[in-house]
Amino acid sequence: MKIANLLLLFLTFSNTSLLAQDEDFKSNILFYNVENLFDTLNTPGKNDQEFLPDGNRAWNSERYQEKLDHINQVINDLDNPVIIGLCEIENRAVVEDIVKSDDLSGTHAIVHHESLDKRGIDNAIIYDSTQLTLVEDGIVRFDMPEKDSPSRDIVWAKFERGDEHIIVMVNHWPSRRGGQMISEPKRLVAANAAAEFIDSLQNSDKKAQIVFMGDLNDYPTDRGPKMISERLTPLITEKSGGYAGTHCYRGEWNILDHIMVSKSALKNKGAISIDKKSGIINEFEYLLTEYKGNIIPFRTYGGGKYLAGYSDHLPVTVEITLK
Repeated sequence: MKIANLLLLFLTFSNTSLLAQDEDFKSNILFYNVENLFDTLNTPGKNDQEFLPDGNRAWNSERYQEKLDHINQVINDLDNPVIIGLCEIENRAVVEDIVKSDDLSGTHAIVHHESLDKRGIDNAIIYDSTQLTLVEDGIVRFDMPEKDSPSRDIVWAKFERGDEHIIVMVNHWPSRRGGQMISEPKRLVAANAAAEFIDSLQNSDKKAQIVFMGDLNDYPTDRGPKMISERLTPLITEKSGGYAGTHCYRGEWNILDHIMVSKSALKNKGAISIDKKSGIINEFEYLLTEYKGNIIPFRTYGGGKYLAGYSDHLPVTVEITLK
C-alpha cells in the first residue's frame, strides 16, 4: 500500500514537472525614458557638468543611488521584463548599475553603444539572456541638419528564440525645443532613418519580427510617428492608460512614448508572439504626483529643485509570449 502511494506521488510530481516545462514563458517588453540618469563623474568631451556633485543640481552618490532604486522598483513591479528599452541614460556604466540589482543580476544583459550626443545621452537595451540569445546588434546613425548638434543613435539588437528572431529598435528622437515648426524637421530626419532601416529588414525578410520603441518627442498624429505606423502597428494608444498619455506638458497629457510592432510578430503562432491588445501606459501611484491641481508624472527635478521622483515620462509595456 505504501509502495503504491509512493508510486502515485512520484507520477504526480513527474507529470506536474513536464507540464511546467511545456508552459509558455509570458513576460513584458518595457520602454522607459528614465529622465537624466547620469553618474556623478565628469566625462571629458560631454556637457554633463550640471549632473556633478558641484554642479547646478548637486547630483551626488546618494541621489544617484535613489534614482537607481526607483528604476529598479519599476522594473521589478513589471515582473523584470524580458526586453527593456531605456533612453536618457548617460553611458553603459549606469545601465550596468541597474542590472546589478538582485532581481536582474545573473539573468539580464546589456546592449549599449555610445552616441555623439553632446550631453552624453544614449539609448540602451536590457534583455533576459536566459530566454533570448543575442545574435547581433548595432546602431542607426543619422546626420542632423547643418549647425545642429548630433542626436542619439537608434540602438538595435537581433535576438534568437528557437529558430525564430526578433529585432528590437530603441529610439530617442530630437526634442521639441524651439517649438514644433523649428524642431520637427530634426525628428523627421530620425523618422526617415528608422523607416529606411525597417524597410531594409522587411525587404530582406517579409516575415521579419520587429519591435520599435522609444520617446519620439512626437505625438501619434505627427508626421514622424505616422511614417513608422505606416509600416508597423502602434500598440500604445490613448486607451492604454487612464490619462491618455505618457507625458504631461502644461496640464495636457499626450503620447510621446511609443511601441510599434510588425504584423508578423502579432500574428505569429511560433516561438515569439506579441499580444496586440496588451499595450499599457503604466500608472503606478508612486509614479504620479499633483502640481497646481493637475496629476502629472513624479519627476526627479522640478526646475532646479530636487523632488526625489522617478521620471517625467511614464513607462509603457506590451506582453510577449515565448515558446
